[in-house]
Amino acid sequence: MSSDRYLPELASSLERLCVLARQPGDILARPVPACPDWTLADLLGHLGSIERWAAGIVRSGKFVEQAAPPATGAETWFLDGAGPFLAAMSALDPEEPCWNFGPPPRKAGFWRRRQAHEHAVHLIDACQASGVEDPYFADDFLLDGIDEILAMLAPRQFLLGRTPEPEGAVTFHVPGARSWKLGQRGPEASITAPPDVMYLGLWGRANLAETAFIDGDKALAGRLLQGPLTP
Repeated sequence: MSSDRYLPELASSLERLCVLARQPGDILARPVPACPDWTLADLLGHLGSIERWAAGIVRSGKFVEQAAPPATGAETWFLDGAGPFLAAMSALDPEEPCWNFGPPPRKAGFWRRRQAHEHAVHLIDACQASGVEDPYFADDFLLDGIDEILAMLAPRQFLLGRTPEPEGAVTFHVPGARSWKLGQRGPEASITAPPDVMYLGLWGRANLAETAFIDGDKALAGRLLQGPLTP
């Protein structure tokens, strides 16, 4: 996907999140199903922190420290920062050198992609906490998010020792689209699912062990899916 393609996705998710942030306090106090230690207000505080961090990085081109959300009023803090954050993501030059945690070459366009998917996943969380319909995402965006996980985030999890590397090769298939492989020689397994199911499952928002078709060494696939494959 082109860097410009991420902006409308990010703007759309951010707009919906701002609507959900203006809900009554009893809804903001509801737990987030995928993150039960968080309320919806906590989730919005997390996003406000991530947004200020990412915006600070693209403005300076360098690593900056991440600010903690406030103990109260996180939803207001999130709303206050949403406009400046989107402005920073819109104004960046995708080819400009910029610190990020992806593979070289490290450029500012990384942050449009990362934040588009960060906000998509947390919009799903916010909708589920609010009891409203999940958002729709086009297949090309979902496939791009699957690629971000399997080509960048999961290998980083292995490198940092957060998740054990699979002792064999596990192939992820999206029918009619493409495939990705984690691991090398040894036992083999394959995990097949449509893009929406694969996207949600890799982010831990669905159980791929139950919703995907798994062939080959199911135990190998199951161990890998325990992850986490994302930060």
